[in-house]
Amino acid sequence: MTPRQMSPDETLAEMARVLTVEAAALTRMASELGAAQLRAVEILEAMEGRVIVSGVGKSGHIGNKIAATLASTGTPAQFVHATEASHGDLGMVTPRDVCLVLSNSGETSELTDIVTYSRRFGIPLIAITRKPDSTLATQADVTLLLPDAPEACGIGMAPTTSTTATLAMGDALAVAVMKRRGFEREDFKVFHPGGKLGAQLMLVDGLMHKGEALPLVDPDTPMSEALLTMTAKGFGLAGLVEGGRLLGIITDGDLRRNMDGLMARNAGEVATRGPKVIRSGSLASEALHEMNSRKISALFVLDAEDRVVGLLHIHDCLRAGLG
Repeated sequence: MTPRQMSPDETLAEMARVLTVEAAALTRMASELGAAQLRAVEILEAMEGRVIVSGVGKSGHIGNKIAATLASTGTPAQFVHATEASHGDLGMVTPRDVCLVLSNSGETSELTDIVTYSRRFGIPLIAITRKPDSTLATQADVTLLLPDAPEACGIGMAPTTSTTATLAMGDALAVAVMKRRGFEREDFKVFHPGGKLGAQLMLVDGLMHKGEALPLVDPDTPMSEALLTMTAKGFGLAGLVEGGRLLGIITDGDLRRNMDGLMARNAGEVATRGPKVIRSGSLASEALHEMNSRKISALFVLDAEDRVVGLLHIHDCLRAGLG
């Protein structure tokens, strides 16, 4: 191997070539979708067990990611390495499952046992391969063909285009099944409770203050009492309510604007009407964005009938890992 000197422009051009080659393969694959892909989605949607994803080498690495994507989007899945399957791991596969087997050539010898096992016990077999006449393709119930496109590496041998296409097909299957099942953000959060992603999917309902903690006053409440409520509840504001519905809000700014004769007024005379609110069931990240963009520190939370059910403070969002 002889190192080659490449200029920055040549290096970037080579990277662009790789991306262009792989993008062309994906575009072609999208244009060739049809009955086979639809049937694969239907099989996965109707499955009662798990998707058993298997492959060897680079296909095995891609298979691990496809299994993870399926599992995180509501389709139970597990990666089983083909070699390990031949040494006991076939016991993980049940008649309720579906096998999704990956092989660019369709002739990977290590896959023989898992393919044979699926045929023996009537387990649906979906193949992703580039060779329509390969052993894997002819044995499968459904064959999803990869485009007969060149590998993007400079010598045309290292798995690049083929692995990208396989991964993209796995994503397409997972997302199509997810869509057909009505899998929504709330469901996604169940499978991603931790870390930054979990925080981004939190709902305002899980962070908001409610009940006796809410600083609420009636329009006729004297400002002397309204000030006590604002101080006692610790949010530096009060919500103006009537019949459980929010009419306005009293903040420090309202107090300053009405300082002259403040104690002779009632809450309804001081409050700013029509404040910005957030709906119950909204993402806390959306509420944080709203507070940041409007430079406010809190939002009242309303239900579908415009009743006040909570109060979300910006500090609640920050403590939860948002921001």
